Amino acid sequence: MQQDAEQIRSFVAIELPEDAKRGLAGLRAALQRGEHRFVKWVNLDGIHLTLKFLGNIPAGRVQEVTGAVEEAARDVPPFRLEITGTGVFPSLRQVRVFWVGIGGEVDELLKLQQSIDSALAALGFAREERPFVPHLTLARIRQGASPTERRNFGELVETCIFEEKYGIDVGAVSLMKSQLTPTGAVYTRLSLAELGS
Repeated sequence: MQQDAEQIRSFVAIELPEDAKRGLAGLRAALQRGEHRFVKWVNLDGIHLTLKFLGNIPAGRVQEVTGAVEEAARDVPPFRLEITGTGVFPSLRQVRVFWVGIGGEVDELLKLQQSIDSALAALGFAREERPFVPHLTLARIRQGASPTERRNFGELVETCIFEEKYGIDVGAVSLMKSQLTPTGAVYTRLSLAELGS
């Protein structure tokens, strides 16, 4: 009974291959040449493509959630994505988030994301209200950054050329656990659901 009381902060994601992480590390190094104390970089060891954020779920529901994700994944055959291009939210003049884009078989990715969203809605998880925009967050600008600091970082992003394309062969999705620590989030895979099986 005690186990059900434990809450697990969780999400469903596609994990990245090591060569893609190395490529993103190179991009990050190029952008870190400026002294931007207000930029909080994502730990590249844990970088992933989030398909559905679940928030805190009781530990006792992990198996049920895993089953729903496995069922959703079965409907979509494996596909290939690629990391391509950079961007910011909401604009280069008011940067809050710096990201890299996702190309390739994006239609299959959207089908997978919608299938997972529907399967989890059947378990009582709220459906996504915002349109799904596939991207990988590399950095967030801290709350206290001034408009000038945000704009300066936007100008740096504009000058950075990122033309490499790193492939991601998507054959499975992961149910992940996120533990928030003072040094950043620590991610652990709880289960793996293979596509098209």
